[in-house]
Amino acid sequence: MHNFRRLAVWDRALSLTENVYAATRGFPEEERFGLVSQMRRASVSIVSNIAEGSSRATDKEVRRYLALSRGSAAELETQVIVAERVGFLEGALATRLTAEIDEVRAMLIGLATKLAPSHEA
Repeated sequence: MHNFRRLAVWDRALSLTENVYAATRGFPEEERFGLVSQMRRASVSIVSNIAEGSSRATDKEVRRYLALSRGSAAELETQVIVAERVGFLEGALATRLTAEIDEVRAMLIGLATKLAPSHEA
């Protein structure tokens, strides 16, 4: 399909991943294998599934990987909410991360729609 490095959604998801890593650096040490690891894995999963999907042979396969990315985005959003509620993320940072997740999610939906056959759009 595409060189994933040229996809705007991949680039935006990569920025989100960098921001999640930065945001979780301040979490308590005892969360290193808990919420920190989960949030980082979810953010990496978003960008990785975009890359993997872009190498697939059919648009249907690409859309499946974009759906996996959307699932990881929902997982990450939930983890951001948990982190805020337990006091690991300040409200403003949680709001910024959630806005980034929403932006990536919208881009994923847009790309999947673009790749859908006309009867599915």
